[in-house]
Amino acid sequence: MNKTKEKKIVIFIALLLPSSILSAQLPVGEMLSNARAADGAYISWKEHLIDESISADTPLSGSDGLVMGDIDLDGFEDVVSVHESDAEYDSSQELPDFTPPVAGHVRIAFASANPDSWTNITIAEAEDSPAPEDAVIVDINLDGYPDVVVAAELSHLIYLQNPGSNARQAEWQRLILPMTQGRGSYIRVFAGDFDGDGVAELTAPNKGAQRPGPNDYARSTPIELFSLDGDPLQGNSWTRTELGHYSIPQNAEPIDLNNDGDLDIVIGTRGENRLAFFENLGAGNLNFREHAIGINGARMAGFNLEYVDLNQDGRLDIIGASDQGFSWIEQPENIDNAWNAYQIGTFAPDSVTGMEYADIDQDGDIDFIAGSYSRGPRTGDGDVDVNDALGRIGWFENPGNAKETWTRHDISRRKRGMFDKFIARDIDGDGDIDFVGTRGNSYPYDGVFWLEQVRSPTPTPAFTRARAEDSDEMPLP
Repeated sequence: MNKTKEKKIVIFIALLLPSSILSAQLPVGEMLSNARAADGAYISWKEHLIDESISADTPLSGSDGLVMGDIDLDGFEDVVSVHESDAEYDSSQELPDFTPPVAGHVRIAFASANPDSWTNITIAEAEDSPAPEDAVIVDINLDGYPDVVVAAELSHLIYLQNPGSNARQAEWQRLILPMTQGRGSYIRVFAGDFDGDGVAELTAPNKGAQRPGPNDYARSTPIELFSLDGDPLQGNSWTRTELGHYSIPQNAEPIDLNNDGDLDIVIGTRGENRLAFFENLGAGNLNFREHAIGINGARMAGFNLEYVDLNQDGRLDIIGASDQGFSWIEQPENIDNAWNAYQIGTFAPDSVTGMEYADIDQDGDIDFIAGSYSRGPRTGDGDVDVNDALGRIGWFENPGNAKETWTRHDISRRKRGMFDKFIARDIDGDGDIDFVGTRGNSYPYDGVFWLEQVRSPTPTPAFTRARAEDSDEMPLP
C-alpha cells in the first residue's frame, strides 16, 4: 500500500472514532478543557515559575513543604518553601550536575505587586536544615514579624527568627531545638496556641527514620508538642511533651475539630493507616484526651488532610487520600461514632498527594485541586508509560451534593513530578482562584510555581507550561 492511501485510511478511521477516544490519546495538558465556571466561561490553567534551580543558580531539588505569609509586612504575601534533597538524602546521588555536598534549602520568595516578580533568598541550608520537609510561619517571639520553624526529615526542628524590616538582607538568627537533635525524623511541623496564653506551641510527628524499614514499622515513635517559656533562641526555654506513640506518625495538625472554640490535634499514621485526634480539654493548660477516628468504608494514613464542612451540617469533615482514592469522611453527630467515607475521585494509577480546597468555578460550593507523586526516576524521564504512576495535577468539581458523583478535570500529567502542596490564592487579583504549589521529583524542574486560572469563551488546552523544556506530558491511561 502506498503512503497516500495509508494516510487516507488513517484519516477515515479517525473520523469514525468518537472524539473522547481521540482526546484520550493526547497528552493531558494538550486536551481541550471542558471545565466551566458558573458564568459559562471555560477554565484552563497557565503555569508561572516563582523559584527554581536554573534561574536561582542554586541546586534546588526535592521541593516539598510550602506556607505563605507576609514575612516583611509590606502588604504582599510571601512564600516560604523547603527543598529537601541534600548530600544524605536518598535522591541526591542521582543529581549528576551537582558538586557535593548538595544542601537542603529553606527559601523565601518575597512577593511584589507584579505576580511574576519575586525576590528569592535562602534562610537556611546544609547542616541547619538536612532534608527539610515542612515549615510553619508563626510569630514565636511576639515582635510582630512572622518567624519560621522547619522540620528537617534527617534530623531536627529549627527555629528561624525574622530579623524584622531587613528580612531580605539580614541573617536570620536560629536555634536547633536541642531536645530534637538525634531523636529521629521530623516530617511535619505546625503551630497553634492550645492553652490560650497568646504564645504558640509547636506540634510535630517524629516518624523515627527518614527512610523507614521493617523494624521502624514495628516500633512506635511520638507525636510531640513543644511549648515556649522565655527567649525562643535559648534551648532551655523549650519543653517537649509526648502526646502519644504510633507506627510512622506523619501528621499532628491543629484544628478545632469538635467546634468547641479551642484547637485540637489531628494525627495520621502511615504504619497503622489510621487517623485519631487529641481533644483539647480547654482548661487553659496543655491537657488532651485521645480519640480514635473510626472510618466506615475507607482507610486513611493522613499525610495531607483538609478540613471543611462539605455536607453543610455545621461540623467539619476530613478530606484526604485513602485506600479508595481521594475521599472525604463525614463527621458524625457524636464525634466518637463511625465517620462514613465517600469518594471524591481517583487519579489511578497515579496517587493523590497534595490537595487544597476552594470554590474553583465560583458556583457556591467547595471544589478540590490535587496532585500526585511520580514513582519513576527523579533526574530523567526514564522508561515509563501511561500505565505507570506519574506526576499529575487535576481538580474535582463538587456536584452540589458532596455524596454524589464529582467530576474530575485533568490539568497536566507528566512523567516526573511530586505535587506535594497547594495553597489557594487569587495571585493575579482578577477575581478567580489561582494556586501556589511545589514540585519535586523532577530535577532540574523542581521548585515553586503558581497556576493561573484562565477563563475563555471557547475551550482551550487544559495546561500551558512555563518552561520550553520540561518532563514529557503524557496521556491518560
